Amino acid sequence: MTGNFLIGLREGLEAALVVVLLLAYLKKSNRTRLIPKMWAGIALAIAVSLAFGAALTFGPRGLTFEAQEIIGGTLSIIAVGLVTWMLFWMAKASRTLNSELKSQIDKAADGPTWGVVMVAALAVGREGLETALFIWASARATGETWQPLVGSLLGIAAAVGMGVLLHRGVLKINLGTFFKWTGAALVIVAGGVLAYGIHDLQEARVLPGLHNIAFDVSHIITPSSWLGTLLKGVFNFSPATTWLEAIVWTTYVIPVMYLYLKALKAPRTTPVATATPVAV
Repeated sequence: MTGNFLIGLREGLEAALVVVLLLAYLKKSNRTRLIPKMWAGIALAIAVSLAFGAALTFGPRGLTFEAQEIIGGTLSIIAVGLVTWMLFWMAKASRTLNSELKSQIDKAADGPTWGVVMVAALAVGREGLETALFIWASARATGETWQPLVGSLLGIAAAVGMGVLLHRGVLKINLGTFFKWTGAALVIVAGGVLAYGIHDLQEARVLPGLHNIAFDVSHIITPSSWLGTLLKGVFNFSPATTWLEAIVWTTYVIPVMYLYLKALKAPRTTPVATATPVAV
């Protein structure tokens, strides 16, 4: 639940910040008539994301075990790739996100009536689709119980609440610090999802080494214990890990964490917002 709460919180807050920036700029530029179109685009993005999540959840049912594992493993790897791209994109785009959104709104406002709808739908939909895919992959890795869904919904709800408070100027947080540390935590979570995706492909006999165990601490940390549940929920840790899973986890987490932290230290042309982002 904790790992999925983090996913929902970070991805939800990114989407909430986009909404806050769009809403503030439309008000400041005296284009309040376009606000209903913005909300229509956001509603479209949410509907598409929910439909995508439903397709991921119910689509593979009825297939053979091997087919389900191949689909699950492949999509888990894709989810990790998308989240990794998102982390580096956000580290770079946070410097120009405000100006880019304003430029897109300026162009859409002078174009067809559906232009603002598409700007809002694409800006929020990107986060929604990534969130749906990664939460689905993380839920599979933690056993497909109800806890991951509850955790992600709580995270999204918290993000929406923070977005409302930011828009009203009530909440002031250092967004740079927030995204830095949640991003670093997501690298660890993504490493666990990637390892589980590899395990799926091993079970489907696509990859070898299913019975080549690197370590087995299940006699110390049983999967059903509170510690096993906690480690599984937060880090997707498996007490019995194959060599291939361990190698993939290590070769992903260490270099990605290094490059991510290095990207955050790159010189910025404009500072990351440290308070309410409505000052556009």
